[in-house]
Amino acid sequence: MHSTLRAQNVAVPTKVVAGRSRSAQASSRGMVAKANDYKVLSLAHAAGKFMGNRSALARSASVRGNKRAQSVQTVASNAVEISKQPKPVFPFVKIIGQEDMKLGLILNIIDPTLGGVLIMGDRGTAKSMAVRSLAAILPEIQVVKGDAYQSNPESPGEMGPESKAKFLAGESLDSEPRQITVVELPLGATEDRICGTIDIEKALTDGVKAYEPGLLAKANRGILYVDEVNLLEDGLVDVVLDSAASGWNTVEREGVSISHPAKFIMVGSGSEEEGELRPQLLDRFGLNVQVRTIMNVDERTELATARMMFDRNKFEYIASCREESDALTKKLNECRARLTDVKMDPELSLKISEVCSNLNVDGLRGDIVTNRCAKAHAAWCGRTQVTGEDVARVIVMCLSHRLRKDPMDKMDGGYRVVMEYARVFGNSAPKVAATPEAELQALKDKKAAEEAEKAKDAPAEKPKGGAWNPNSLPGRR
Repeated sequence: MHSTLRAQNVAVPTKVVAGRSRSAQASSRGMVAKANDYKVLSLAHAAGKFMGNRSALARSASVRGNKRAQSVQTVASNAVEISKQPKPVFPFVKIIGQEDMKLGLILNIIDPTLGGVLIMGDRGTAKSMAVRSLAAILPEIQVVKGDAYQSNPESPGEMGPESKAKFLAGESLDSEPRQITVVELPLGATEDRICGTIDIEKALTDGVKAYEPGLLAKANRGILYVDEVNLLEDGLVDVVLDSAASGWNTVEREGVSISHPAKFIMVGSGSEEEGELRPQLLDRFGLNVQVRTIMNVDERTELATARMMFDRNKFEYIASCREESDALTKKLNECRARLTDVKMDPELSLKISEVCSNLNVDGLRGDIVTNRCAKAHAAWCGRTQVTGEDVARVIVMCLSHRLRKDPMDKMDGGYRVVMEYARVFGNSAPKVAATPEAELQALKDKKAAEEAEKAKDAPAEKPKGGAWNPNSLPGRR
């Protein structure tokens, strides 16, 4: 054990074995159960560097009077359990404001066929935090036990190669509930890590060609999150887009030929100041949400206070929000089950297509996504019938990023969608998130109107004696 720790560049104290009896010393010789430096052992456990015989450590701890061995065993076990816990993330239910962003993520959870959501906006507006916090509220799904592709045990078309082969052979597949996962795609990832490649370990040890699944396999039936999506390499963008469009990942390399399901909700975030997205990538996202800095003083104060409480004691703050998070998870499960019963009037579908046609939206993705999103919003509101209010709430998110950009037109795409919706549907237009400049101008206009109202109500000042009054001149009355 000592040689293992020295090979890992971990300092080992000189006096390691100090038992009360020779039998205790013999049973614990070569172990670190009686190490004086407990911190060294706990760090070795947490880092995964402990290569000793844990059964021998347990026997040493069972020796009567061997308190140090028992203490070290407890510390090591706690360190291992802590390392298995997920990284604490700010609760989704405590994010103040940013209603469009939260709604777009929730609607994609209710209906995974919407095509994901693209979140663009100012820096420091909780874009990444909102996506990462989804892991705590996502519902559970049934998967094949021990399957690396999160295969659906009831659908052969959503199974990995191993599970599908067993299913076709008539073997029974054991299933287990597993929470929907959020897989993050880092900007520095390689194509092999994304698509998967040959398993080098099996090739060297067993001499066989085996496939090692990548991030796309891990994200199957889950969420694939790309932070700073506008900075992702074009080659990796093409790979992800092909899998997102087809729902399958095909690998042909080093003599390995394999195809596996890769149906995932693609979520991207970024700042417009760092560059624009390619039109092909924009069209692949089902929804587009523009996030702006919160200008409301009360909301800013509440969110900042909540964040400081979270940083002070993360696990305690998460535990205090557990009831709200569980309630949201339960509601999401109910909405997913209600979605199949939601009906939509054909007249609403015709009006949606008319709006898309008048706006010159390329393709039919805008029509399809708007219809599906309106149904998901009706399910979220607890209804089984889509109304015009559902369409008004989601149509801007579905169409604003699909409009053709005119360099000479300074009007935002969202406002163009609002104007056309009001013309076709003939009712109140949906609200569009205002830019910080527009909000600042609105505050200035409001202040100027208040000052004008005060000046109007104030009594007129009488001219001083001897002052010149232009209205008193001849011909001015």
